[in-house]
Amino acid sequence: MTNQTLQAAVGVLQPEIQDGFESALSLARRAGELLVEMRQKAFSVSKKGRVNLVTEVDVAAERLITEEVHRRFPGHRILAEEAGWSGGDSDVIWIVDPLDGTTNFTHGYPLYCVSIALARSVPGEAHPRILAGVVYNPLLDELFVAVDGGGAFLNGRPIRVSREARLEDSLLCTGFSYHLEEIERNLELFSRVMRRARSVRRDGSAAMDLCFVACGRFDGFWELSLHPWDVAAGALLVKEAGGRVSLFDGRPGGIFERECLATNGLIHAAIREILAGVVR
Repeated sequence: MTNQTLQAAVGVLQPEIQDGFESALSLARRAGELLVEMRQKAFSVSKKGRVNLVTEVDVAAERLITEEVHRRFPGHRILAEEAGWSGGDSDVIWIVDPLDGTTNFTHGYPLYCVSIALARSVPGEAHPRILAGVVYNPLLDELFVAVDGGGAFLNGRPIRVSREARLEDSLLCTGFSYHLEEIERNLELFSRVMRRARSVRRDGSAAMDLCFVACGRFDGFWELSLHPWDVAAGALLVKEAGGRVSLFDGRPGGIFERECLATNGLIHAAIREILAGVVR
């Protein structure tokens, strides 16, 4: 890191988290390079549901990250997409998605990333507190980072959410569930929002969608059926870039919730009004 603003932001973290954050930066890049390298070769693909894919690349990238975390920080806990919980009994938690956008990756659609968040369990709080987040898109060579109370950055430069205040002039994004029972709700939400916004994209990577809200490429994002590794780093990026993240009804929520609404803040109420009208 050469940017003084980013260096100052990292300085607000406790030493243990600073060390973890520096490792997360390196591991996100290393895992991203592995994704690109393995995409050039034959790789196995299997299913963990009707259409939800997992590849040997997901597993290899996750192993690269988790083995290094276990080696360097043996007491820390890890929550990773493929392996679940592992590690010691520290209150520090690594939340890892080694390949967000697996379907994109498998089909050669060039939008996928590595997402790593560092969190801390707080007694009496239902959700861990996210302290730092790293999302790396290896194809664009874009490294998004955020520090709780320190700001959000893209390749070392501060980023901010958009200033669009009109929903009808907004570009939004969403994702669809892998579960059949949620598809109808996904479609109803998409239809309702599409009638009000300028346009809606569905890019297949929640972590990337949140990063794109954070840097102003999208004005807002919503999705159902999410997991902690999908949103932990990206949600912090949106907040630190000046945006707002909540449940569909506006409550703060947390990483173990299954839904997320993230916007520049200016159009938040307008989208909430639309989403609130759909039966859960």
